[in-house]
Amino acid sequence: MTTIRPKLSIDGLIAELQTLGKISEAEPPVVTRIVFGEADLRARAYVKKLCLDAGLTINEDAIGNTFARWEGSDPELAPIGTRSHIDAIPNAGLYDGSVGVLGGLEAIRTLKQLGFSPRRSIELVIFTAEEPTRFGIGCLGSRMMANVLTPARARTLRDKDGRDLDELRAHAGFKGPLESIALSPGRFDGFVELHIEQGPLLEQEGIDVGLVTHIAAPASMRVTVEGEGGHAGARLMPGRKDALAAAAELILALEAAAKATGAIDTVATAGICDVFPSAVNSIPSRVRLETDIRDIDSERRDGVIAALQRACGEVERRRGVTIASELVNADPPATCDAGILAALEDSAKAAGKSCMRMVSRAYHDSLFMARVAPVAMLFIPCRGGVSHRPDEYASPESIGAGVNVLARALAQLAS
Repeated sequence: MTTIRPKLSIDGLIAELQTLGKISEAEPPVVTRIVFGEADLRARAYVKKLCLDAGLTINEDAIGNTFARWEGSDPELAPIGTRSHIDAIPNAGLYDGSVGVLGGLEAIRTLKQLGFSPRRSIELVIFTAEEPTRFGIGCLGSRMMANVLTPARARTLRDKDGRDLDELRAHAGFKGPLESIALSPGRFDGFVELHIEQGPLLEQEGIDVGLVTHIAAPASMRVTVEGEGGHAGARLMPGRKDALAAAAELILALEAAAKATGAIDTVATAGICDVFPSAVNSIPSRVRLETDIRDIDSERRDGVIAALQRACGEVERRRGVTIASELVNADPPATCDAGILAALEDSAKAAGKSCMRMVSRAYHDSLFMARVAPVAMLFIPCRGGVSHRPDEYASPESIGAGVNVLARALAQLAS
């Protein structure tokens, strides 16, 4: 293992995180950065300047995925990547994604200051639109890099105002054919992503870093229930076809199906319930549900999907309503690479940091990059497991531990 003893500038890194957090569509401490919006573009400019100041060379693809490269002594070798994102959902916090980007940059700066010379190049990758806020689909940049989302399908994406991807990316200054985004085979030798856990386990166990072995993958199912509306007082109970009552049964069936697997890693949520006409004295005539079903085991997850589909048929027959369901996506889970995990474990031990192996129940760009290169993720604790809120917080000590381990691992993997 390459012997290095990183001396990190954590105070400087925290100041950079705070500066980035103030680049927002909302007043601090709220962070909101919607992809291709004004705040997103200002945040990109800030991070790119930091990368240039660190002596990295920058390239961007046709939708703004950004590659900041530290050239190795053998530039013909496939590089090692570290990465995350800087877009943020509405009403978010400082640390989601940003710790991985600025922490990755700090790891590179530290190695440079130590005089380390990588054989493989090291690239910091900043992904476009990890969050689904603009287009309703998460991990847009990595999906396209892995060719999971085809250019033809990407061209059909619209935001809530009807603007398509081509219009928005052009307005943001990103040009070129969408067909150029997919990575060629062997483009990267591997990826390591530093991220806050977004859950409570590391904090509860008092562990410094988590080594992610599996990344759960989401399936999304959209269900529309059509019943019969009417006056809430005048329509008697025996003849009703209440769409919301039927939808309530489906929500409970989804919950029961997830619990029935007996696996702690199976989770299911009905996160949207859109009721029409949404009046207190009117029987609901139509309900739209959107569900999220996740597991690190695709067979178990798909079993929950099948159970929900069966419930749709049973409730439809019994209640006399019409139910239509659509499977929006069902991405496969990812298994992290044993070799990169070993490098991370070696690095944690060398840094004197406690570690544990764990799964990621949230999905990340690594889920899709696992299709094109070996990947692993490195988690650090976040207070109370809170994320996607303004009170999201990771301590300087936790961030420093993560960057220390990341720097050591990058040195080992790039040697």
